[in-house]
Parts: sequence; C-alpha cells; structure tokens
Amino acid sequence: MPNQTQPAQGTALSGRQIAMLLTDGVEQVEYTDPRKFLEAHGARVTLISPKFRGDSIQGFNHLSPGDQFEVEMDLRDARPEDFDALVLPGGVANPDQLRTNVTAITFIREFARENKPIAAICHGPWTLIDAGLTQGKRMTSWPSLKEDLCNAGAEWSDEAVVVDGKLVTSRKPADIPAFSDAILRKLTQAA
Repeated sequence: MPNQTQPAQGTALSGRQIAMLLTDGVEQVEYTDPRKFLEAHGARVTLISPKFRGDSIQGFNHLSPGDQFEVEMDLRDARPEDFDALVLPGGVANPDQLRTNVTAITFIREFARENKPIAAICHGPWTLIDAGLTQGKRMTSWPSLKEDLCNAGAEWSDEAVVVDGKLVTSRKPADIPAFSDAILRKLTQAA
C-alpha cells in the first residue's frame, strides 16, 4: 500500500484551496491525516473555526486529549467562494458544537449551494443534517449516526467511503486512506 502522504499524482491539487471546519473535540487523526494527504498533493488547507484566529483547538484521540491546533481563519471571516472544497472531521464534541452554530451551518450550506465538494467523516455528517443536505443522499458515518441520518432522509450504508454527487462521507479513522483518496478524485474531476 502506498504511503498516503506521498503524492501519487505529483501536484494534482496545486492551486486548490481546501477549508477544514472544526473546533474543540475534533478526532485528531481525522483532521491531521487528510490535511497531510491533501497538502502532499499540492492543496492549500486552512483550519477554520468559530474560535478566533490564533486561538487553539483541542484535538482528541478518542476520549483522551491530544494535540492543540492553531485556528488559521475565524469562521466569521471565511467565504465559501474562496475555497474549492470543505472537509468536516469528526469526533463527538466537534460536530455536536458546530451543528448548533448558525454561522457554521450557513457556511456548510453555502458550499452545497455553490455545488462544491463536501467531505465528512465519522461524526462529521451530523452537521450535514442541520445544513439540510442529507435528504435523498447515499451516505455513511460512524454507526451511531445511522438512525439520525436515516431520519433526516439519507440512505445509510456501512462502507469505508460513500460518494453521492459532490458529497463524500466515511465511517472512522481506519477509513481515512479511502476517504482521502475519494476527496482527491472528487477534486481532480472538478478541475
């Protein structure tokens, strides 16, 4: 299996701007690994949060505190038109906080309105429910979200990654290689 941080296609994402929306409680590896992968393929990735620029986000390794990450852009200053795609990492607390933040939900909804790729992993799809983006979509997620997604009109499938139009969803950290590859394919198709 190739190393996921080594570009298989050189700089396939050169010039692409990727927004990663997260806050405290993010599952660390669901932020760090896709970010490294996308950057290794030439993308510029920006950590966007409802917290202020320069503040820190507390990552978690399941239930244990992990590293802290600096907010690179305040959500209030972020504009979907400045980005080519949106990535929504999971962790339980991270999307649970984002889904009650009107600015975060509006930001996600605007990506869909502009027909740009949105990728969500693990508990990340919770925010897609509140953004009204699940009706009639084939999706996957951490298993505990299955009923929530189905109740919101999605067709849930237990697969490593599910792609439905511009929407990419994945289940868990073990699926990150498939998740990252699906984001790469979606962005190179859109080029």
